[in-house]
Amino acid sequence: MKRNLSAFIATLAWIAVLTQYYLMIQNRVESTTETTIRFFSFFTILTNSLVAVFFTLNLMRPKTGEHSIPDRPGTLTAVTVYITVVGLVYQVILRQTWEPTGLQKIIDELLHSVIPVLVIVFWYLYEKKSSLKFSQIPKWLIYPLLYLFYVLIRGSISGFYPYPFINVAAIGWQKVMVNSAGITVLFLVISAVFVKFGKSRVFL
Repeated sequence: MKRNLSAFIATLAWIAVLTQYYLMIQNRVESTTETTIRFFSFFTILTNSLVAVFFTLNLMRPKTGEHSIPDRPGTLTAVTVYITVVGLVYQVILRQTWEPTGLQKIIDELLHSVIPVLVIVFWYLYEKKSSLKFSQIPKWLIYPLLYLFYVLIRGSISGFYPYPFINVAAIGWQKVMVNSAGITVLFLVISAVFVKFGKSRVFL
């Protein structure tokens, strides 16, 4: 069951990411190079790619897997936190900002709804919850913080910001900093929730 679910999530994530890239290239208004850079400037794309890689490695890991990346304590929870934030931010903030149709709508739902739910289910079933510690949370924040620095620096150079709540050109630095602090708090809260509930008897 675990291997089959890993394969399903990995396959779905690869399909969603690659199809989204195809759609962006087909509808590009910039060069292929610039479109590709912008594609990988979306936290949704990077995180779903991370999910695809994680579950692919999960399929390839040795049977005694303590030495493999997917089996390192907290790794699955970190990935789950990231994709959970992707889903929450989209549902609460971004869903109403556009109305995709056709294939784009299907891929949109896979990236922001279906895959996050599947990863959470996998976490519930298979994470080694007794190994989770609140002290791991600062390490989990490195990825989203590096992402934030990257998009803000590149945005100041290129003028492209992947999300409206970090669009300095449109809302200014002060609002962006407030929004960024809010998103950082969201990561902290979601991380703490997974650790807390993971260690509670409800999940034993």
